[in-house]
Amino acid sequence: MLQGLLLLFCADICSLELFPEGKLFKRPIPGTPQNVSKNDTRVKNAILTGTYSFNNESNDAFLFKASAVEDAKRQIVNGIRYILDVEISRTVCRKMQNTNDLNNCAFQTDGPLRQTFFCHFDIWSIPWMKKMMTEHFNCRSFDKL
Repeated sequence: MLQGLLLLFCADICSLELFPEGKLFKRPIPGTPQNVSKNDTRVKNAILTGTYSFNNESNDAFLFKASAVEDAKRQIVNGIRYILDVEISRTVCRKMQNTNDLNNCAFQTDGPLRQTFFCHFDIWSIPWMKKMMTEHFNCRSFDKL
């Protein structure tokens, strides 16, 4: 009888190794980043926050805006952390024009002025305080990939 229980116990433990980490449970593990829709309004706001951070730190005469969203994840922490991989491209709007709405800025079509960056944004949102800030971003020119 004891051998039978021991055998069942060993079989249960060994069978756990057959499941990749995180695949044993159907519900997401709390605190882990989860995929989220690229069209989610809050994701779009997080992308805009990251893009504004890029524009504020770049020495470019033109503003950039998101041209494609490669990946979007959300992590519930002390607030919401958005982990985003985004392509941003140069627009025709100049920084000196004080354009606040990037939606009204078309992308550059001229060859020498056309430029795209691949950016990884780490954005933190505190919804109950109506705050969203860029914690970190890293952008690389497509020419250097």
